[in-house]
Amino acid sequence: MNKKYQNIFFIFGLVVLIIMVTQLDFADAWQKIQHAGYWFFAVVVLWAFLYIFNTAAWFTIIRSQTKNLEERKSISFHWLYKVTVSGFALNYATPGGLMGGEPYRIMELTPKIGTERATSSVVLYAMTHIFSHFWFWLISIFLYILTQPVNLFMGTMLTLTFAFCISAIWFFLTGYKKGLAVRMMNLVRHIPFIKKWAEPFVANHKEELDRIDTQIASLHNQNPRTFLTVVLLELSCRLCSALEIFFILLVLLPSVNYFDCILILAFTSLFANMLFFIPLQLGGREGGFLMSITGLGLTTSAGVFVALLVRIRELIWTAIGLLLIKLEKRNK
Repeated sequence: MNKKYQNIFFIFGLVVLIIMVTQLDFADAWQKIQHAGYWFFAVVVLWAFLYIFNTAAWFTIIRSQTKNLEERKSISFHWLYKVTVSGFALNYATPGGLMGGEPYRIMELTPKIGTERATSSVVLYAMTHIFSHFWFWLISIFLYILTQPVNLFMGTMLTLTFAFCISAIWFFLTGYKKGLAVRMMNLVRHIPFIKKWAEPFVANHKEELDRIDTQIASLHNQNPRTFLTVVLLELSCRLCSALEIFFILLVLLPSVNYFDCILILAFTSLFANMLFFIPLQLGGREGGFLMSITGLGLTTSAGVFVALLVRIRELIWTAIGLLLIKLEKRNK
């Protein structure tokens, strides 16, 4: 990637990170970290392993699209891991999420496999990452029914969430079969203020967008085993990430149930993703933890404890991701 663009990504992320850090109550944060002890260290280290799932999913997509041996050798798992962590760091710091990390990943990967395949692999990975969320929420609905009492209000909410997840899964499966690039750009063409840019862009890049859609569709249509592998890797990452909440709650509740932690994560992530336009989902993530934890009969203080430590972990890994951008720049 051009050094100028690397600097732009790094500086933007750093500025947002500093703003977010200044919102912390440092005395309270330090007190809770001390109280968590080695479990907080376990939470931070856990994400070093969870990012391996994300990298493996993206790596599998790239290898399914790349037949040239030299191109395959140019993309090591170690290098892709660094780009993955940095991409998520930029997603955390950017309003709208995908507006930060995905362009960065495309620009890093383009010199190795070309713009079209870099774009299609990043779009495919982003689709699969989101797709796995809907499956995670769908599984959590049945888990809730099996483990928790369901009243009229919760039954209504679960029904609406079920309908939402099924609709989203159908939309993504259609996108996998037919491609999504052209469909999304045609949608953008009708958005005020953006359509003036989008219309000539679609007209000038119609062939490239069609080829990207062909590559997207090929993963599902020609490589169903690869497609299933990628989805399962991302879904496994969602399920394993509940360990973060489990580790933190062990400090307060030695008898904590792991299934409860999955439900807490499912509700919190669903609630926070409704507020996708807020950097790091500030406020939404905390509100989600408070509502989900207290909704399962745990204390409000437990919700505050979990929300703060998860927020600090996110800030730490955002800082690590931004640092990797800088290190990548120096290594070139």
